[in-house]
Amino acid sequence: MASTLDTRRAQMYPQLQPAEIDRLRRFGIAALYGDGEMLARRGYAIPGLIVVLSGAVRITHRDAAGVDHLIVEHGPGEFVGEVTQLSERPALVDARAIGAVEALVIPSDRLRGLMVAEAELGERIMRALILRRVGLIEAGAGPVIIGRPDHGDVLRLQGFLTRNGVPNQTLDPATDDTARAIVSRFAIDAEALPVVLCPNGDVLRNPTESALGRCIGLVRPLDPDRVHDVAVIGAGPAGLATAVYAASEGLSVLVLDMRAFGGQAGASARIENYLGFPTGITGMALMGRAYNQAQKFGAELAIPDQALAITPVDVDGERRFRLTLGEDEQATARTVVVASGARYRRPAINGLEVYEGTSIHYWASPLERKLCAAQEVVLVGGGNSAGQAAVYLAGQAAKVWMLIRAAGLAASMSRYLIDRIAASPNIELVTESEITCLEGERGELSRVTWRQRVTGAETQRSIRHVFLFIGADPNTGWLDGSGIALDGKGFVDTGSVPGHHALETNRRGVFAVGDVRAGSVKRVAAAVGEGAQVVAAIHAYLAADAGRVPPLNTGADPR
Repeated sequence: MASTLDTRRAQMYPQLQPAEIDRLRRFGIAALYGDGEMLARRGYAIPGLIVVLSGAVRITHRDAAGVDHLIVEHGPGEFVGEVTQLSERPALVDARAIGAVEALVIPSDRLRGLMVAEAELGERIMRALILRRVGLIEAGAGPVIIGRPDHGDVLRLQGFLTRNGVPNQTLDPATDDTARAIVSRFAIDAEALPVVLCPNGDVLRNPTESALGRCIGLVRPLDPDRVHDVAVIGAGPAGLATAVYAASEGLSVLVLDMRAFGGQAGASARIENYLGFPTGITGMALMGRAYNQAQKFGAELAIPDQALAITPVDVDGERRFRLTLGEDEQATARTVVVASGARYRRPAINGLEVYEGTSIHYWASPLERKLCAAQEVVLVGGGNSAGQAAVYLAGQAAKVWMLIRAAGLAASMSRYLIDRIAASPNIELVTESEITCLEGERGELSRVTWRQRVTGAETQRSIRHVFLFIGADPNTGWLDGSGIALDGKGFVDTGSVPGHHALETNRRGVFAVGDVRAGSVKRVAAAVGEGAQVVAAIHAYLAADAGRVPPLNTGADPR
């Protein structure tokens, strides 16, 4: 398969004309580099986008064995950078001056201003930055995971990095000489695997997602004294839409998510009924664009970083909300948008937790699709997400057993997906059935048994992977004690207090959008619409009520 570099090189590495460079000068700072001087070093933040005026700059990435590989050599009129430069995060590559180099350095905050002020030129630069990140993903630059490919923690770390758009590669010590050498060099016991080699040289032994995110710069320490106009809890479609529209209209925005951007939509194999994409688009691609768009307009994204509680506070006589976060951090905002979505529902199957992480999956990404190539798999669920996943997995799986409790799909799935499933020879729909038994050893599944609920007939198959798409429950447990009203099913209640906006909770200044909101339409387009709509309500609140101080109790009327 042709790489992005092969097919889109001119867009990845555009040549800026002298007149275009002149338009950039008001955003940049002149800089000189000596022969051999490092302009960027992997694992460390760089000052911003670097436009080469004279001389040359060599861009390389280093593999796990410590060997440098040439990516490109930039000459006059070209620029050093990729999407990392939108948010001052650590570089994934090295950039070294070849001879004396004269350059124009555009800091990240000015780069975002350039994107807005010079729309046409900014579009070319933005496209190049995104394509360069795609190229790094294809090249496997970035963190290196050492461990068995089917190990649960390897899959966890791979999934975390991939869903956050971070280039990575996995090396198996059983088959790869470089991996064996690394294990030997650091005297790592097999039981301690996996380990992760971060771009800055740190070695993490089976890290949490939070520890890995901080090592590679996805999450940086938050300024506890900064007051954001709006804090968005959740980076799914609704949360990212809020971030894009709020930041583009000049509000300071902080976005928090405990796992990855995109939410459940980001795990969708293909979205075909989203307006403007007649050929469909993967959830990851759609949400990745939204993530980059939010950064373009200056939103601060902290992922993974978990909100644990919301507390109203009085700061110098003005209404604020204090967010208690993981890692003993706090953040403060004038308004809060709860967009925390939902948690995947887990069926009551004995021993299910034993196989989670290795054989039980709640989404179907290229990683999971590769794992089950040429195998039989079981997929449970009858909604659109289940249908999309079944069709996607059928592209490589030997057979997809699709189990549903209902008598058919018509009541829960779009017609186009029903037709596509019916036309797929290796998808077998099993109605009115449910899994009754999971069997395996050492956390790896080997057999699955399901029962037909009407006849009682049981079927057992040799299955190593099960996909569960049976809906989700609202992710609102973290709101306990906040005084924010929920409905009987745990969704956030909005619009029920006279005088409050339709998306506002019972607590003034706290809004809810997307799947977490009671009565919301559980569709990507609806979530994006609510995320955009709430920004107008935030503006109105900030203009009219920002000076009012709420009572600090959490009673029935916290206005």
